[in-house]
Amino acid sequence: MAGPLVGMKVLDMSRILAGPWLGQILSDYGADVWKVERPKIGDDTRQWGPPFIEFDKNKGQDAAYFFAANRGKRSICLDLKDQDDLSVLRSLADKADVLIENYKLGDLRRYGLDFETLRKTNPGLVYCSITGFGHTGPYRERAGYDMAIQAIGGIMSLTGERKDRPGGGVQRVGVPIADLLTGTYAASAVIAAYHHKHLTGEGQHIDMSLLDTMVACLANQNMNYLASGIAPEPIGNEHPNIAPYGVFGTSDGAFVLAVGNDRQYLAFCRVAGLDDAASDARFVNNSERLRHREALTKLVTERTQQDSTAYWIEQLSAAGVPCAPINELDKVLSDPQILARDMLVDLPHSGTGTVRLVANPVRFSGTKIEYRAGPPLLDEHRDAILEIAQHGQTEQMDR
Repeated sequence: MAGPLVGMKVLDMSRILAGPWLGQILSDYGADVWKVERPKIGDDTRQWGPPFIEFDKNKGQDAAYFFAANRGKRSICLDLKDQDDLSVLRSLADKADVLIENYKLGDLRRYGLDFETLRKTNPGLVYCSITGFGHTGPYRERAGYDMAIQAIGGIMSLTGERKDRPGGGVQRVGVPIADLLTGTYAASAVIAAYHHKHLTGEGQHIDMSLLDTMVACLANQNMNYLASGIAPEPIGNEHPNIAPYGVFGTSDGAFVLAVGNDRQYLAFCRVAGLDDAASDARFVNNSERLRHREALTKLVTERTQQDSTAYWIEQLSAAGVPCAPINELDKVLSDPQILARDMLVDLPHSGTGTVRLVANPVRFSGTKIEYRAGPPLLDEHRDAILEIAQHGQTEQMDR
């Protein structure tokens, strides 16, 4: 049997990224995901381009963004304000194991699609709501987009070059990290609630907040503040807790050096020929290296600039010192390690024939992921999903 979640039925009423990311993970694991979209418009991200992926003649286009979070799903367009469509939605909700939604707080109650109403006819329903700020608290009515969450949630205050350096100041993370992490956290929550359902027969409501997730993922920086009472500031590519750690210049560019312990530091010094630095009392352990970070960074940089990036990657990797080239995406997606791990997949798509996507990173030894297809065309599976609503047929796409 392919996929650990084969047999799970998911009604995905979400759009943009956090909810669709959750739905895509469940689809990758074998669930049958029914993506509900607005008539004629669909998910907002179908228009979030350029770049667009062009379809065959007379079939239009969808933004590349949409392709990042919707593979393996089936699409149907339904209008909540149309009574016939609303009836279809309620029928699908009665047959689903999981419902995903990211509507504004209270919106779905007007249509009888809230958790308390749906659980009356489907007591085993796992109902996952994703909002910017959650269903409780003073901000619960506010809309939440990723960059706003990065700002209020603190990660922007930690990201960017030091304020006293050129270009210094806060920056957002280069991908919508709050959405992605919330979708990923939500996947584990849904699977846990689904397991609980199989034990007890009882479904439950999962209240996911982008802000909660963003704060939870500040990890060591949260604890640095709670332990010291000092709010951390952006420090560029340096690490708040270990050194040397960051971007170091070479004779032909730069690379990342990430020394995580004293053994690795000594190994770096041996490769670099910095015998004095290995025994220097200022650098004898991590605490001292942090205390004398400026002097250590100057010393290391003066040495790394004498040889090429390729030299340092080869020599330090052989010595067990963590390091890496700084790749742009053309090099990332052609890297032999990425290719060896099958991180690119070519999937069938009704508009293009095939589409190349980035794979799920999880590798199961038994319940192997076997992808169904690329993202759906708008309303592509209307007839099949209406059949499910009317007669309860739950056969999934050919895998």
